[in-house]
Amino acid sequence: MPGPVSAEGMSTEGAAAMVNDFVVKFANVNGSGSASANQLFAKSILRMGIPIASRNIFPSNIQGLPTWFEVRVSGEGHLGRRGGVDLMVAMNPQTWDRDLAEIDPGGYLLYDSTRPMPRSRFREDIQVIGVPLTEMCNAAYTDARQRQLLKNIMYVGVLSALLEIEPSVIEQLLAEQYKGKERLAKPNSEAFHMGRDWALANLSCPIALKLERADMVGHRIYVDGNSAAGLGAVYGGATVCAWYPITPSTSLAEGFERYAKRFRTETETGQKRYAIIQAEDELASIGIVIGAAWNGARAFTATSGPGISLMQEFVGLAYFAEIPAVIFDVQRAGPSTGMPTRTQQSDVLAAAYASHGDTKHIVLFPEDPHECFAFGADAFDLADRLQQPVFVLLDLDIGMNDWLCEPFQWDDSRKLDRGKVMTAEALEAGTQFGRYLDVDGDGIPFRTYPGTHPSKGAFFTRGTSRDRFAKYTEVGAAYVDNMQRLLKKFETAKGLVPRPVERPASQPSRTGVLYYGSSSAAMKEALSALEAEGVHLDAMRIRAFPFHDDVADFIARHDKVFVVEQNRDAQLRTLLMNELSIAPARLVPILHYDGTPITARFIRGAIAEALPGLNILPFAGAAE
Repeated sequence: MPGPVSAEGMSTEGAAAMVNDFVVKFANVNGSGSASANQLFAKSILRMGIPIASRNIFPSNIQGLPTWFEVRVSGEGHLGRRGGVDLMVAMNPQTWDRDLAEIDPGGYLLYDSTRPMPRSRFREDIQVIGVPLTEMCNAAYTDARQRQLLKNIMYVGVLSALLEIEPSVIEQLLAEQYKGKERLAKPNSEAFHMGRDWALANLSCPIALKLERADMVGHRIYVDGNSAAGLGAVYGGATVCAWYPITPSTSLAEGFERYAKRFRTETETGQKRYAIIQAEDELASIGIVIGAAWNGARAFTATSGPGISLMQEFVGLAYFAEIPAVIFDVQRAGPSTGMPTRTQQSDVLAAAYASHGDTKHIVLFPEDPHECFAFGADAFDLADRLQQPVFVLLDLDIGMNDWLCEPFQWDDSRKLDRGKVMTAEALEAGTQFGRYLDVDGDGIPFRTYPGTHPSKGAFFTRGTSRDRFAKYTEVGAAYVDNMQRLLKKFETAKGLVPRPVERPASQPSRTGVLYYGSSSAAMKEALSALEAEGVHLDAMRIRAFPFHDDVADFIARHDKVFVVEQNRDAQLRTLLMNELSIAPARLVPILHYDGTPITARFIRGAIAEALPGLNILPFAGAAE
């Protein structure tokens, strides 16, 4: 491929067209107003009926540091990150070299050519498209902020010509975005057409990356996981949210508030049937949740890894006193503050064994916003039935990015499952009640709500050792009896939590792969690529802890099992070895933890490298 060329001389001769199948990445500066323009670009492709997956990779400060926005266009419907870039929109001089290196050979670089750059700053194996964006904006506008903001819309106009995005789609999106704000709509529309008209007049349009209208999006929705989980909490019957702001979970609590205001407010009186409390810290927030749940409310908190660390003591209280609580943990990169705006699956062990002493908690692993909604609702039934904390482990990639997913579903006839609650009538009839008495053999005792009966029943709750009737004791046998019952309850949970999903290979295989959460989309694409190259792997997506018996059976059927996860210490693998007594050599870790969402190329390459004797060609393009 030729090296850098002028706009007038740009050519795509000999380049094979990539139709509805490529990656565009925007390199911007945080606080420059690029986010709305980049989202406009992504949504315009969706409006043309073409599936996309978008990822926002942003810094933890307010302004001035690099930020990236990646759009995966996939007519085949792949929703994970592929790896590599086909068109880089390089608007940040700070990251120029890094951004240039990401482009696959034969790919494209779009940059602001207002200031000429020497040929040495480009690569010889890519197509370079220079557009004098700053010059055009300076000529058209006098206000400095307007120049910056409209330059972003201008490059969307250029891209619409290069990729053949229908201009009417952009115009409609702009009209929707600025409805009732004509003073903003007009200059944005003008800037869009200014960029588009310049590209049509000066560039060879379209390039070899093309968009063709399709009907592949269907009825799917485009939504982030935090909003989905917040809505799931509403449908799950939650009435109390106590939280302390922390990235990347804040928008989950805000989503719950937005939906509760809509669905839990009396139409006639305006009375709110919910409570949202921003506590002074994370410890206070989980304390409020436990107090509300002890009183019979369905309550939750939303936090991230540092918040889980601060909640440890109260989480142990909820486990030992057997009080329902739901904790949405939107994971980010640690330890300590780590990278607070980057994604990881870093809290698996912290959630599973939260607090001191012998504790085991229910943990759910949704793969996308659709499951964030479903698990967000189911978590409250599980917490009530099992009378203990339930963690829903999202991560920043699921929580804060928009995903294309199936519409949420709800059965209006569904009733809230409050579990074993002793009624006043049963107490009045003389039914024996022991707060920690297992009468059904499943490890789950009955509880009562405060005020159930004026004299019978016991709703006093202990965080200390006690007997089956909640009487304080430090007799070893009584303590062991209680701890064994809690283990029995945990065993019961195996049949209540979501079962794993198995994906058999097309041919019999003695090698398997386990994965979970947001790795799912990239994992599916990697498996398809490996299958096409003759590498057959049985796969299973784990959706909950405790592990269903199917997980142990899956491992037993295979000589070697890869465990794909996004953390340094192979936390799920450690949990599998610990809980299922699996020999370490049987479980091979595939680990990705640089803070960016895992890619199909990374998974495929790592598995290929770990399977000796395979003759698999590497992906074309720059290494990750």
